[in-house]
Amino acid sequence: MTDQFARIDDGATPAAEPPVDPPWWGRHIQELRWQAELARLMVDPIFQGHGVPRGDGRPVVLVPGFLAGDTSLSVMASWLDRLGYRAQRSGFLCNVDCSNRCLLGLERKLETVAERAGDPVAIIGHSRGGHFAKALAHRRPELVSRVISMGAGLDNPFAISAPTLGAVAAVRAIHNRTTDRTTRHGCFTEGCGCEFAHHYRAPFPEHVPLTSIFSKGDGVVRWQACVVPYARCVEVTGSHVGLAFNRKAYRAVAKELAIKPTSPLPRAG
Repeated sequence: MTDQFARIDDGATPAAEPPVDPPWWGRHIQELRWQAELARLMVDPIFQGHGVPRGDGRPVVLVPGFLAGDTSLSVMASWLDRLGYRAQRSGFLCNVDCSNRCLLGLERKLETVAERAGDPVAIIGHSRGGHFAKALAHRRPELVSRVISMGAGLDNPFAISAPTLGAVAAVRAIHNRTTDRTTRHGCFTEGCGCEFAHHYRAPFPEHVPLTSIFSKGDGVVRWQACVVPYARCVEVTGSHVGLAFNRKAYRAVAKELAIKPTSPLPRAG
């Protein structure tokens, strides 16, 4: 009698299915800790610039995360100004636009800021803002002195919680109603084929220092995605949203910014 479960061997080795990570639901309730993290920052001496290196007037471009605008980094911007830097906003009201359009807009901003300063510019990106910072460093390495990423997946932008993936899908659906970019380029999908995706996936330029600040308590982004071999990885404690107000993250930011750039901006003529 033939065993109904017998393996049929036709001499061919079946292709192995790639492993699929199970959905991760994150820890979104714990993300409410950002309010306590902000309160803790306000009473810490570091908020007044004590115990950390002072700035030398160089500009720093700040890029907010997904669904957020420049106001989400306004506390950090004012702190950087007090520290002696010149914080520059990205111009984002809400970071939900096509990645390539955002990248091109940030490139124009970077060109303007670097030209006025006469030197490469540091970029700090929170969450999705870190994706743009990484892509900009590859696209225009001569304009970037260093990149500091906070809570951003640096090899996989979709290493995020299931609810956040749902928010991305909602934004993608809205874009589908207003543009055909999703159909043509796969915007807001892992198959995105635009210039942003090319620069994000490309090898990070060796001469641009990259710091990745992450927390194992991150409830939105898988912290493992923030740890890459081509970055100096700094672990702090706290939430994902709270990285914008995390006193330990601020200390790391001040320390990294104090390291002088080594690649001057090429002069015209």
